[in-house]
Amino acid sequence: MEDLEIARACALYADDKKAENIRILDLRGLSPIADYFVLCTALSTPQLRAVRDEIVEQMKEQHQTPPTVKDGNFESQWIILVYGSVMVHILTPEKREYYALEELWGDAPELALTVEAPAPEPKEPKPKKAAAKKAPAKKATAKKAVKKAPAKKAAKKK
Repeated sequence: MEDLEIARACALYADDKKAENIRILDLRGLSPIADYFVLCTALSTPQLRAVRDEIVEQMKEQHQTPPTVKDGNFESQWIILVYGSVMVHILTPEKREYYALEELWGDAPELALTVEAPAPEPKEPKPKKAAAKKAPAKKATAKKAVKKAPAKKAAKKK
């Protein structure tokens, strides 16, 4: 998987957990620490955890790629996941506004997000087996539906 595909997949998984303001910045040629930043906002500590867990689990399950680095804790309100040259930043609104990474890396072009999941790897077609002769199917007998009698009305009022 190429770095841009990793960045877009991480953005997609963050979106699956309703992260907000998801952006991908292209830092190639601008930073020695990463080629891409994925920035997203989680509105609460449980959502911060859910976004982090979704990205980590889906990257392992779908792409066999665990993060090389997991940094930050929930109290800091800023989680960083590193996948090769891709850094994923999951921040609360307060931390995102305070650190203003988009402004710090203002020279970095923003890349379009793709909402669709990356295309799965093509699988090799299975060899076709010779068709076996089928026996004629027997007709099933229809069962008559049993009608229920309408429920008796409640006793009349006095």
